[in-house]
Amino acid sequence: MLHCICKYCIYKYVLKGLLMEVDTVVARWSTEEEAVRARLRAPDAAPRAQIFGRTGMEVFAAIFAGELPPAPIGGTLDFVPIHMEPGVAVFQGRPQQRHYNPLGTVHGGWFATLLDSAVGCAVHSTLPAGKGYTTLELKINMVRPLTDAVPLVRAEGKVVHAGRQVATAEGRIVGPDGKLYAHATTTCLVFDHPANAPESSHGPGLTSSSAPESERRSAPVPVRSTTAHA
Repeated sequence: MLHCICKYCIYKYVLKGLLMEVDTVVARWSTEEEAVRARLRAPDAAPRAQIFGRTGMEVFAAIFAGELPPAPIGGTLDFVPIHMEPGVAVFQGRPQQRHYNPLGTVHGGWFATLLDSAVGCAVHSTLPAGKGYTTLELKINMVRPLTDAVPLVRAEGKVVHAGRQVATAEGRIVGPDGKLYAHATTTCLVFDHPANAPESSHGPGLTSSSAPESERRSAPVPVRSTTAHA
């Protein structure tokens, strides 16, 4: 009950309410992450045939069911897929000191990887079986520094345009208090890929040498598969 209406007391009570709300969000996010991790397999690179033989949503359903492993990069950088629906992907990350740059804040590469996963998987969620994709461009704006004082953040990716050969998506990294830390846009190349294509010497993932000849001629750089973002 608010007994005083001076500016200081009003501010104090408002701040207390905001802190309680943030604690509630952190608790909910933590519970959701625990539920997801309880079903996930150990991170690994799945055989390409098991990826391209399914629709994007079937891939994510298999990952959440423990039938396919999540991508190894999530274990390396402490983030995990939380929610997928057609055109939308949500990842959750835990900023750690091992992610810091020399200035004592989370490195830009951590922001980039988390957002690349979110926007890339948003695109992947729209793909039918036999289709692959790769990131052509990723543009990021980091608007606020991040440290391990923020226990959890979420990267939310959403498709803007899903075309036959090109798809675009946008994403945001937000904290439990709703603060925006970074936002990004991506352009992805969408291509046909047979489910029985041979694995490359680098393991699962499409390279320019394993792509169809017509795609190799048009690709200015080796094409890397980002289908294992999750």
